[in-house]
Amino acid sequence: MRTALKDVKQKTCKACGEKFAPMFNTTQVVCSPKCALAHAPANTEKARKALAQIGRAEIKVRKEKLKSRADHLREAQAAVNEYVRLRDAHLPCISCDSMPNDNDLMTGSRWDAGHYRSVGACPELRFEPLNIHRQCVKCNRNLSGNAVEYRIRLVQRIGAETVAWLEGPHEPRKYTVEEIKIIKAEYRAKTRELKRAAA
Repeated sequence: MRTALKDVKQKTCKACGEKFAPMFNTTQVVCSPKCALAHAPANTEKARKALAQIGRAEIKVRKEKLKSRADHLREAQAAVNEYVRLRDAHLPCISCDSMPNDNDLMTGSRWDAGHYRSVGACPELRFEPLNIHRQCVKCNRNLSGNAVEYRIRLVQRIGAETVAWLEGPHEPRKYTVEEIKIIKAEYRAKTRELKRAAA
């Protein structure tokens, strides 16, 4: 049964602040047409913000649809790499044992997530965390991965048997876009967990 307007409690006008009894409907927020006009800019601003938010969401959806498989691969790789750099933050460079403050000029004080077996040589292991470790920029970029030193320290870190598995043959893998999205989401979640644990 609908509530009679005369039974509705008094409200405070959003424009002038005076108490009033709604005359038109129970959702009425102003006491008069004059106050409705005064209150209109606030409603306009709320509507503008709501429309802008809807617009941003629609643009995001459209951009997502326009992404190529390569775009998704890059985003997933970035998510995995961020996780690896955070996971290994307390460890030295996998290839030269340098730490962030050892020689900032030499390393550029930046860190990469270096693949032991490169994405080009073994795309099947591009997202395998055992194949990726924090590496200084000098070793990863200037020394093309510094592979010999990488292997020596990798054996110490994960064991000869696991390194032999990395070096062995692997089934070719063609990730679907959905699989790539799942990998990206999974590693972003893992990164958030590590950040929470470090906080």
